[in-house]
Amino acid sequence: MNTVKTILIVEDEPMTRKMLQYILEKTYNVLVRESVKEALWCLKTNPNIDCILSDLYMPEIDGKEFIRQIRQQPQFAHIPVIVLSGAQESNVRINCLEIGADDFITKPFNPKEVQVKIETILRRSQLNNNPQSVDLKDTTPTPKNYMPWWKRTFDILSSGAVLLFASPLLLLVGLLIKVDSKGPIIYKSKRVGAKYRIFDLYKFRSMRTDADQLLDKMGDLNMYNQTPTETEDSFGLCNSCRLKDSCQNQLFKEDKMICEKHYLQSLDKEAAFKKFQNDPRVTRLGNFLRNSSIDELPQLWNIFIGDMSLVGNRPLPLYEAEKLTTDAAIGRFDAPAGLTGLWQVTKRGKGKQDMSAQERIQLDIEYARQLSPKMDFQIIAKTFPALLQSENV
Repeated sequence: MNTVKTILIVEDEPMTRKMLQYILEKTYNVLVRESVKEALWCLKTNPNIDCILSDLYMPEIDGKEFIRQIRQQPQFAHIPVIVLSGAQESNVRINCLEIGADDFITKPFNPKEVQVKIETILRRSQLNNNPQSVDLKDTTPTPKNYMPWWKRTFDILSSGAVLLFASPLLLLVGLLIKVDSKGPIIYKSKRVGAKYRIFDLYKFRSMRTDADQLLDKMGDLNMYNQTPTETEDSFGLCNSCRLKDSCQNQLFKEDKMICEKHYLQSLDKEAAFKKFQNDPRVTRLGNFLRNSSIDELPQLWNIFIGDMSLVGNRPLPLYEAEKLTTDAAIGRFDAPAGLTGLWQVTKRGKGKQDMSAQERIQLDIEYARQLSPKMDFQIIAKTFPALLQSENV
C-alpha cells in the first residue's frame, strides 16, 4: 500500500511558497517553512520528511549552508534536496550539486517540472533504500482535471456527438488548409489548464509555419503591451530596501544581482496576455478560420479525452501561466481549461477591445468560484452570438 509522501518547502518569498504548496498539496503532505532555522526545527520534529524543496538565497542562513547542515547530520543525510533559485550561472548549479543537492530548478519554474523532478527523486530514493519494495509498474498518472461528474459526462457526450456529425466539415477544412499554405493541418502547442497541468492543445493551423519565430519581432503590435515605467537597468532597490539602504532579498538575473522584490513588482506591471491586431503571420484562409472560430474545432478532441472542458477558463501558454502565480491570480487555475468561458461572452462577443489582463483574471476566478451546471449552460447560450467577432485578432 502506497503512503503519502511528505515534502518540506523552505522558501522566504510568499508568492513562490503559495504556488509550490498549491501544485503539490493534492499529491503530497506539504510542510512549509520560511527560513532555514524553522526548517531545521521542522526536521527534528518531523522525522518522516521524504524530500526537501529549498530556496537558495534566503536571509540569515542561505540554502547552501542548509544543505551542508543536512548532510552533516546522519539522521537527515539521506533526505533528497532540490534547490530552487533564480541564478542562471552554471557554476552556481554545479556548486549546489557538489555540496550535496540532488537537483536544481531555475526560477521562474514550470510547475510540471517541479512535480516530475520530485516524483523522479522519490522513486530513486525508494529504490536505493529498499529495492525490493519498489513496484516499477506503479506509474499511476495524476488526474487530468478535477471536474464534477456532471461536467465530465456532458463534455464526453457533447464533444463526441459534435466530432461525429462535424467530421465532413473537419475533413474539408483540413484539405483547404493543405491547399492554402505549406505545413501541417493541425497546430499543437503546450498549454496550462486546471491545477497547472500542462497538455497539448490542438487547433487548425491558421498561421505560417514560422509564426513562433516571428513573435519576438512583433512587440509593437501587441494589443496589451504596456510602456514600462522603468528600464531593466533600473532594477535597483524596492521602497522597503531603500529605507535600509541595502537589498534584503537578492536575486541573480542575467549575471548580476538585483532586488528580487523589485523585480517581481516589475513583472506584475507587464501584460500577461499577448494578442495582435491584423497579424501578418495569419494565412489567407486563417483569417476566416479564426473569425468564425472554426480553427478551434480540433479542441473538441481535447475535451473528449479530458484535457479541457467545453466551458472553462482560457488554456494559457506556458509564458503566461508562469506570470500568474500571485495570491490574486492563482485561483483561476481551480477551474478546468475551456473552449469557451465567462470572459469570452462578457466582452469579446460585444466587440469591445478594452478588456485588460486583470479583468480576464477576475472573470476566470469568478467562474472557478461559481462553477455550476446553470452557469455553464448560460455561457454556452451566450457563446453562439459571440462566435462572429468584430475584431481581427
